[in-house]
Amino acid sequence: MQAQQLMKQYNALKSEVDSWRTIMRHLKDLFDLAKMDDDSLRTELEGEIADLEKDLEKRSFNAMFSGKYDHDSAILAIHAGAGGTDSQDWAAMLMRMYLRWAEDRGFTTDILDSTDGEEAGIKTVTIAINGEYAFGYLRSEKGVHRLVRLSPFDSAHRRHTSFALIEILPQVAMDDPDLVIDPSEIKMDVYRSSGAGGQNVQKNATAVRLTHLPTGIVVTCQNERSQSQNREFAMKILAGRLLDLKKAEREEERAILRGEYTKAEWGSQIRSYVLHPYQLVKDHRTDFEVGNTQAVLDGDLNSLMESFLRKAD
Repeated sequence: MQAQQLMKQYNALKSEVDSWRTIMRHLKDLFDLAKMDDDSLRTELEGEIADLEKDLEKRSFNAMFSGKYDHDSAILAIHAGAGGTDSQDWAAMLMRMYLRWAEDRGFTTDILDSTDGEEAGIKTVTIAINGEYAFGYLRSEKGVHRLVRLSPFDSAHRRHTSFALIEILPQVAMDDPDLVIDPSEIKMDVYRSSGAGGQNVQKNATAVRLTHLPTGIVVTCQNERSQSQNREFAMKILAGRLLDLKKAEREEERAILRGEYTKAEWGSQIRSYVLHPYQLVKDHRTDFEVGNTQAVLDGDLNSLMESFLRKAD
């Protein structure tokens, strides 16, 4: 187990060193071309330098990802909150937003579990987002997200406020030395996956529900065709939630010792998306604002994420 963990760290470091060596060779080639003082090469050189500057700026930002799991893939869960059908629709809007953001960054996604709303939207959804630094970026999104708009579900078309909770977890490898899960403390139930009908309905019980008895944490997964695959993904989600719980307990203890502890209450939103009476997305932790709300809802989240990460680190 320890050997596997060390090999993983070695491969990650080797890949990072190799990429910097490639940049050094590229810089040397550009320097040699520049020394030729050939005007016909100026346009090509300027383009190459501009691309290199963008790459270095990106690497400079990525260097801030110093957390243990920042380089890893992530699990994103969205839970509709207060607001009824409007909040369930808001949860679906957030799902679309994050799926588009992931696609734009070249990440792959897999919906592991979801529950539809009664009239529209979703009650909850769990998504695996796979790609380098996915967790590092997405940890900026953890918390309550608030929407203010004219409700399409209100016959009087009045303004409504809706809430949804975003949960971000690392896709923890089960060989992580910080993670010890006693199999005897896990209760597993299997059931038939729900679906839209026809070929989507599972005839066999492949969906999995895991209950961690000491903490009461319940995890479900019904996306995959086999029970073993669903159990594997459910274990990853459970592992992430257990690590998140341990982290929260440590932070709470430190805050109490410093005399700074304030219990996090539902509704203490990290970000507001206002569509009426004006257009604005505001992050309340950084006071960073974006006026183009449609672009944000279409997945343009990088500026919001980076403003938080720069302040946090």
